[in-house]
Amino acid sequence: MTPAALDPAIAARLKRDPAGLVAAVIQQHDTGEVLMLGWMDDEALRRTLAEGRVTFWSRSRQAYWRKGDTSGHVQLVRSVALDCDGDALLVRVDQVGAACHTGSRTCFDNGLIG
Repeated sequence: MTPAALDPAIAARLKRDPAGLVAAVIQQHDTGEVLMLGWMDDEALRRTLAEGRVTFWSRSRQAYWRKGDTSGHVQLVRSVALDCDGDALLVRVDQVGAACHTGSRTCFDNGLIG
């Protein structure tokens, strides 16, 4: 059975890069903490919306990966918003465990200024 496609009304609003991807900023829903950045194509976004767990397209592995399937550090979707240009998503989540593959809570703990 073929899975349903992304809602055409949503797909029409996306401005994808040449690889067909849209940046997805992942944010802790209650604190506003920015946790990570990932990439989604239409199918990854469809899975995220349908399953309530964040799915990304891995540019390095060229495969889908659902955050937490191997680590247990899941991202439970609270909301998804598209920016005004249609080229970035804001996914607000309940983060369980570390968001970063290094084991850190956030991928943005390497300050350059401040």
